[in-house]
Amino acid sequence: MITTRTDSPEETLALGRRLSSVLRPGDVVLLGGRLGTGKTLLTAGIADGLGVPDPIVSPTFVIARVYLDGFLPLVHADVYRLSSILEFEDLDLEETAARGVLVVEWGEAIEDAVSPDRLVIEIEIDGETGRQFRLLPHGSWLNRPLEGVV
Repeated sequence: MITTRTDSPEETLALGRRLSSVLRPGDVVLLGGRLGTGKTLLTAGIADGLGVPDPIVSPTFVIARVYLDGFLPLVHADVYRLSSILEFEDLDLEETAARGVLVVEWGEAIEDAVSPDRLVIEIEIDGETGRQFRLLPHGSWLNRPLEGVV
Protein backbone atom coordinates (compact mmCIF):
# COMPACT_ATOMS: atom_id res chain seq x y z
CA MET A 1 0.00 0.00 0.00
CA ILE A 2 1.18 3.49 -0.87
CA THR A 3 -0.31 6.56 0.77
CA THR A 4 -0.27 10.21 -0.19
CA ARG A 5 -2.16 13.38 0.56
CA THR A 6 -3.36 16.33 -1.47
CA ASP A 7 -4.29 19.69 0.03
CA SER A 8 -6.28 21.23 -2.83
CA PRO A 9 -8.34 20.31 -5.88
CA GLU A 10 -5.37 21.35 -8.05
CA GLU A 11 -3.12 18.87 -6.23
CA THR A 12 -5.72 16.12 -6.72
CA LEU A 13 -5.80 16.87 -10.46
CA ALA A 14 -1.98 16.76 -10.52
CA LEU A 15 -2.00 13.37 -8.77
CA GLY A 16 -4.33 12.06 -11.47
CA ARG A 17 -2.03 13.41 -14.18
CA ARG A 18 0.97 11.66 -12.60
CA LEU A 19 -1.01 8.44 -12.28
CA SER A 20 -1.80 8.54 -16.00
CA SER A 21 1.93 8.15 -16.72
CA VAL A 22 1.92 4.54 -15.49
CA LEU A 23 -1.32 3.47 -17.19
CA ARG A 24 -1.33 0.85 -19.94
CA PRO A 25 -4.00 -0.52 -22.27
CA GLY A 26 -6.35 -2.83 -20.41
CA ASP A 27 -5.77 -1.26 -16.99
CA VAL A 28 -8.52 -1.17 -14.39
CA VAL A 29 -8.53 1.50 -11.67
CA LEU A 30 -11.17 1.28 -8.94
CA LEU A 31 -11.92 4.40 -6.90
CA GLY A 32 -13.54 4.27 -3.48
CA GLY A 33 -14.63 6.92 -1.03
CA ARG A 34 -17.78 8.60 0.12
CA LEU A 35 -19.57 11.37 -1.79
CA GLY A 36 -17.44 14.45 -2.32
CA THR A 37 -14.04 12.84 -1.82
CA GLY A 38 -12.78 13.71 -5.28
CA LYS A 39 -13.22 10.55 -7.33
CA THR A 40 -14.38 12.46 -10.41
CA LEU A 41 -11.69 15.11 -9.89
CA LEU A 42 -8.96 12.44 -9.74
CA THR A 43 -10.41 10.92 -12.92
CA ALA A 44 -10.30 14.36 -14.58
CA GLY A 45 -6.58 14.51 -13.79
CA ILE A 46 -6.08 11.03 -15.26
CA ALA A 47 -7.99 12.07 -18.38
CA ASP A 48 -5.93 15.24 -18.72
CA GLY A 49 -2.73 13.22 -18.44
CA LEU A 50 -4.04 10.88 -21.15
CA GLY A 51 -4.68 13.84 -23.44
CA VAL A 52 -8.49 13.67 -23.30
CA PRO A 53 -9.66 17.11 -24.48
CA ASP A 54 -13.24 16.80 -23.18
CA PRO A 55 -14.34 17.97 -19.74
CA ILE A 56 -14.82 15.06 -17.34
CA VAL A 57 -18.17 14.94 -15.57
CA SER A 58 -19.57 12.33 -13.24
CA PRO A 59 -21.18 9.44 -15.11
CA THR A 60 -23.57 8.71 -12.23
CA PHE A 61 -26.75 9.01 -14.28
CA VAL A 62 -25.44 7.43 -17.49
CA ILE A 63 -23.30 4.77 -15.71
CA ALA A 64 -20.37 5.14 -18.14
CA ARG A 65 -18.80 7.68 -20.45
CA VAL A 66 -16.29 6.77 -23.16
CA TYR A 67 -13.55 9.18 -24.24
CA LEU A 68 -11.71 8.13 -27.39
CA ASP A 69 -9.63 11.22 -28.21
CA GLY A 70 -6.70 10.74 -25.80
CA PHE A 71 -3.43 8.82 -26.03
CA LEU A 72 -5.40 5.89 -24.64
CA PRO A 73 -9.17 5.54 -24.68
CA LEU A 74 -10.76 6.15 -21.28
CA VAL A 75 -13.93 4.52 -19.99
CA HIS A 76 -15.16 6.33 -16.87
CA ALA A 77 -17.88 4.47 -14.99
CA ASP A 78 -19.87 5.07 -11.84
CA VAL A 79 -21.52 1.98 -10.41
CA TYR A 80 -23.26 3.73 -7.49
CA ARG A 81 -26.72 3.16 -8.98
CA LEU A 82 -26.22 -0.46 -9.99
CA SER A 83 -28.00 -2.99 -7.81
CA SER A 84 -25.78 -6.02 -8.48
CA ILE A 85 -22.49 -7.25 -9.86
CA LEU A 86 -24.48 -8.93 -12.64
CA GLU A 87 -25.65 -5.51 -13.86
CA PHE A 88 -22.01 -4.43 -14.02
CA GLU A 89 -20.99 -7.58 -15.87
CA ASP A 90 -23.81 -7.04 -18.40
CA LEU A 91 -22.31 -3.65 -19.28
CA ASP A 92 -19.11 -5.39 -20.48
CA LEU A 93 -17.02 -2.31 -19.62
CA GLU A 94 -13.72 -4.16 -19.34
CA GLU A 95 -14.12 -5.29 -22.93
CA THR A 96 -15.07 -1.77 -24.00
CA ALA A 97 -11.90 -0.48 -22.33
CA ALA A 98 -9.61 -3.32 -23.47
CA ARG A 99 -7.47 -0.97 -25.61
CA GLY A 100 -7.64 1.78 -23.04
CA VAL A 101 -8.22 2.37 -19.34
CA LEU A 102 -11.27 1.65 -17.19
CA VAL A 103 -11.76 3.92 -14.17
CA VAL A 104 -14.68 2.96 -11.92
CA GLU A 105 -16.09 5.15 -9.18
CA TRP A 106 -17.54 3.23 -6.22
CA GLY A 107 -15.30 0.43 -7.44
CA GLU A 108 -15.37 -1.47 -4.15
CA ALA A 109 -18.88 -2.63 -5.11
CA ILE A 110 -17.62 -4.57 -8.14
CA GLU A 111 -14.05 -5.45 -7.14
CA ASP A 112 -14.72 -9.19 -7.36
CA ALA A 113 -16.07 -8.82 -10.92
CA VAL A 114 -12.99 -7.21 -12.51
CA SER A 115 -9.51 -8.34 -13.44
CA PRO A 116 -7.23 -9.38 -10.59
CA ASP A 117 -4.74 -6.94 -12.17
CA ARG A 118 -6.14 -3.70 -10.81
CA LEU A 119 -5.29 -0.62 -8.84
CA VAL A 120 -7.64 0.24 -5.99
CA ILE A 121 -7.53 3.81 -4.73
CA GLU A 122 -9.31 4.62 -1.48
CA ILE A 123 -9.91 8.33 -0.87
CA GLU A 124 -10.81 9.99 2.42
CA ILE A 125 -11.60 13.61 3.25
CA ASP A 126 -8.99 15.13 5.56
CA GLY A 127 -9.94 18.68 6.47
CA GLU A 128 -11.70 21.21 4.27
CA THR A 129 -9.72 20.59 1.07
CA GLY A 130 -7.33 17.82 2.09
CA ARG A 131 -7.62 14.27 0.82
CA GLN A 132 -5.83 11.09 1.85
CA PHE A 133 -5.19 8.51 -0.87
CA ARG A 134 -4.37 4.84 -0.34
CA LEU A 135 -3.15 3.10 -3.47
CA LEU A 136 -3.58 -0.67 -3.24
CA PRO A 137 -1.97 -2.46 -6.19
CA HIS A 138 -3.08 -5.97 -7.12
CA GLY A 139 -1.59 -8.45 -9.59
CA SER A 140 0.65 -6.85 -12.22
CA TRP A 141 0.23 -3.49 -10.49
CA LEU A 142 2.59 -4.73 -7.76
CA ASN A 143 5.46 -4.22 -10.23
CA ARG A 144 4.52 -0.68 -11.31
CA PRO A 145 6.56 2.35 -10.21
CA LEU A 146 3.77 3.86 -8.09
CA GLU A 147 6.20 5.47 -5.67
CA GLY A 148 7.10 7.90 -8.46
CA VAL A 149 3.45 8.85 -8.85
CA VAL A 150 2.93 10.05 -5.30
